[in-house]
Amino acid sequence: MDKIICVVGPTASGKTALAVELAKFTNGEVVSCDSMQIYRRLDIGTAKPTVEEMQGIRHHMIDICEPDEDFSVSRYVEMATPIVEDILSRGKTAVIAGGTGLYVDNLIKGGEFAPYPATGCRERLEQRLQSEGLEVLMEQLRAIDPVAMEKSQNNPRRIIRALEVFQETGETITAHNQRTAALPPKFDPLWIGTDYLSRQDLYDRIDLRVRLMVKDGLLDEIREVLNSGIPETATAMQAIGYKEFIDAMAGRATIDEAIAKVQQSSRRYAKRQQTWFRRNERIHWLLRAKGQPAEEIFSQARALAANFDK
Repeated sequence: MDKIICVVGPTASGKTALAVELAKFTNGEVVSCDSMQIYRRLDIGTAKPTVEEMQGIRHHMIDICEPDEDFSVSRYVEMATPIVEDILSRGKTAVIAGGTGLYVDNLIKGGEFAPYPATGCRERLEQRLQSEGLEVLMEQLRAIDPVAMEKSQNNPRRIIRALEVFQETGETITAHNQRTAALPPKFDPLWIGTDYLSRQDLYDRIDLRVRLMVKDGLLDEIREVLNSGIPETATAMQAIGYKEFIDAMAGRATIDEAIAKVQQSSRRYAKRQQTWFRRNERIHWLLRAKGQPAEEIFSQARALAANFDK
């Protein structure tokens, strides 16, 4: 087993504090696996750990791109893998912490992603989409890769991606995915999940967190980012906790309506995260009761970590 601990679970379940505690206990460093904490200046709305919360533990994969940059799971894996390998090479423990299941699973798997084509390929396909229409591209993909076509119905982005992979490599994206899925995982970590015994307790925690974010200056954070030239339409600004308050600031909703919508969207997101991670039978779940001291969870986690590399 590699000296890697994955700390996963739904939003607001205590991953940040637990990851820091485990890093302190194992002489480790934290590698964030959160698809929003990668963005600079988006701090409050992403629940990014503060300097105080980091407690002197080195954190990676935070503040690595601007809010108007496109980001993907392949780019995450490409950037995070050498960081994990470097931590291990120095005899330390890599504590991978976050709730973005797609990112953490592909990092551990060592996802081999189909290459992106040379400049011009995607542009030509996008031009064909505009001039010839989606149906023409769908028919082309159906002839090449009917499985991908079935999964990409009426999704121009996925159809273009499947076509460009074939044009670049001569291999269909379906064949690529089947081949790489059979490969063994790159890393063999200890998996620890954190959640609440009661779903309602988690939801109450989420609702409180949203209210605290507003109190701590989330609207000022959003205003400063927009005033810097980042458009409302930027991918990062369309995330939960940002798009709702942008609407309120533009007069399309009230602040109270925005708060309620963020709370609702965050609860739904937490439910999706729970569904995603529950499929991983290797996760040791640490379930906390409302009001339970964090130290009790930390103690259980330390007991798991004490023997994970023996």
